[in-house]
Amino acid sequence: MPTTRPLRSLLVLAVVALVALAGTDPAARQVAPAQTPLNWEMARAGDIERILPLRERARVQNEILEWRLDNILPAIMRREGLEMWLVVTFEYAEDPVYMTLVSQPMFSARRLSILLFHDSKDGFRKLTANWHGASTSGPMYKNIFTDRSKGANHQFTVVADYIRQHDPKTIGINYAPHFDYHDEFAHGNGLSAFHKAKLEQALDRKYVDRLVSAEQVAMGWYETRSPRELSLYRHLAGIGHDLIAEFFSNRVITPDVTTADDVRWWIRDRINGLGLDTWFHPSIDITRSPADRKRYGEGDRVIRRGDLLHCDVGITYLGLNTDMQHNAYVLRLGETEAPAGLRELLRKGNRLQEIHLAEMREGRTGNDILRSILERGRAEGLRPTVYTHPVGPYGHGSGTVIGMSEKQEFVPGTGEHPLHADTVYAIEFSVAADIPEWGNVEVSTGFEEQAVFTGGAARWVDGYPRVFYLIR
Repeated sequence: MPTTRPLRSLLVLAVVALVALAGTDPAARQVAPAQTPLNWEMARAGDIERILPLRERARVQNEILEWRLDNILPAIMRREGLEMWLVVTFEYAEDPVYMTLVSQPMFSARRLSILLFHDSKDGFRKLTANWHGASTSGPMYKNIFTDRSKGANHQFTVVADYIRQHDPKTIGINYAPHFDYHDEFAHGNGLSAFHKAKLEQALDRKYVDRLVSAEQVAMGWYETRSPRELSLYRHLAGIGHDLIAEFFSNRVITPDVTTADDVRWWIRDRINGLGLDTWFHPSIDITRSPADRKRYGEGDRVIRRGDLLHCDVGITYLGLNTDMQHNAYVLRLGETEAPAGLRELLRKGNRLQEIHLAEMREGRTGNDILRSILERGRAEGLRPTVYTHPVGPYGHGSGTVIGMSEKQEFVPGTGEHPLHADTVYAIEFSVAADIPEWGNVEVSTGFEEQAVFTGGAARWVDGYPRVFYLIR
């Protein structure tokens, strides 16, 4: 059971990220190859037992939001040269960024909702022209729409009057007309055509001409983490690690009885029972030797002895997401460890992790980083495929993308986005190796774990195992 290490108290989460992360240096969490699998389990802090109740979660999230609105958003708008940012949305058809800007507990926009951020000469202003006022956005906002008797169109009139009064030189909207490819993230393109037309009708012509895309501001808002969030990611990753250790064990899996789908739904039920959400349905993949595939049939989903198991699981907690892929081995009778060929596959994955983290340097684009990782990985015979993405309010977050599974040369758009400080990533990739014990068949498996880029370097927030989870 976990908890041999002191709990990192949630009461001190406001400590700066570098201090928090100094106590979670990769070496402190990684298990050396010579150590037993149990050492990885014993190193965990028991985070799954310390999940906050809903009321406390709302308090923490709102404190974080208020700090982010006062510190992160103004800096990003100034970096991108944007004086004003409008977020216009409607109930049940929300712009993806809207829900990251309003306080808890809010589950949707309320009717027509408009947020206005103004970097004015008198200070940074956070305003709302929501139909129901600031009560549906949060106490950090000031309401400028006060007369509902004039109808919803008056919300746009109020915004237009404010713009006319303050004469901003640039007005950002969540509209990115420059897209010339279809698989770009939509997080900065959430303004509906209907509401764009209504806004333009309300504005004077000269202000319509000042409307610009706020895509880079939205992306910066999504990807940049506060010091407290960086600290919290250690806790989130710890919960994920505790969860994986539960289901990659004989507590959940009985060889030759339990199916992969049994485990997938066990994970969903466990996450639900913890009062958490998941942003995708967990997966359990089975890789087995050619001889065992012939013995059990290609469609067999029962977990068998000798199987290599691979999971993909992510949780949603405190407004943030995780995304993890770990590997386990089901021992055959008489075995005490995985075959040497599979252990070499795991070693290759751990080696590519080291290369990946080392190549992440501030200002480099995702495509530059991808090119370097692949060159080094191929030179070492790791047979890599890289598809790293940011994580944050969304699991497939906005920010610097480092490869896609089908794009190993150049990713347009987000692949050209530079790496910024105080950002968090799912370091995701696969490696391949020939397995002598399986007749030298090539086997590929995936790896994925949370890393933070801060202080000029990338590092794990809670380590990564260097041995297989073993199911006996």
